[in-house]
Amino acid sequence: MPEAVAPVQGSAIFTLPNVISFARLCAVPLTIWFVLHHRFAPAFGLFVAAGISDGIDGWLARRRGGTALGAILDPLADKALMIGMFVTLASIEELPDWLAILVVFRDLVIVGGVLLLWFASHPVAIRPLFVSKLNTTLQIALVAEVLGSDAAGLAWASQGWLRWGMVMLVVASTLASGGGYVWRTARGT
Repeated sequence: MPEAVAPVQGSAIFTLPNVISFARLCAVPLTIWFVLHHRFAPAFGLFVAAGISDGIDGWLARRRGGTALGAILDPLADKALMIGMFVTLASIEELPDWLAILVVFRDLVIVGGVLLLWFASHPVAIRPLFVSKLNTTLQIALVAEVLGSDAAGLAWASQGWLRWGMVMLVVASTLASGGGYVWRTARGT
């Protein structure tokens, strides 16, 4: 889950953090296109730029105060990029398809559960768990490793122990994170 930002200050739309988040969201289809066409260097560049821009817009939002739009747009851009990368990298067989399914399913369970509880008049405050932050970091590292090694022409890396170890860390943290949110929600904490 995304890191919490400063309290929402207003309904402004055209703030610098919102523009940066929107640009990041708009870059997702291009990044996916690059991966589908095996143009890993520009895909890696966009992925790194997305990470840098996420840090910048988060810092600006905390410093200047966030907006209601930014509170939705920032995590939407992050999730669109990560889900898009896992599904796309699985579709070209750079990552296991079952891993993409697991990552997407975890997000669907969390979002679906929050929406279900909200519609049932039991809104849930979403506070990120440490394991969720770790999971996000591991997912980013895995996607960066895949794109970076492919961009550098290190195709052999996809068969190596490093990639497999990173996949297993993402699996473990995805299961722990998803389970942690379900457990915490079920206990009402």
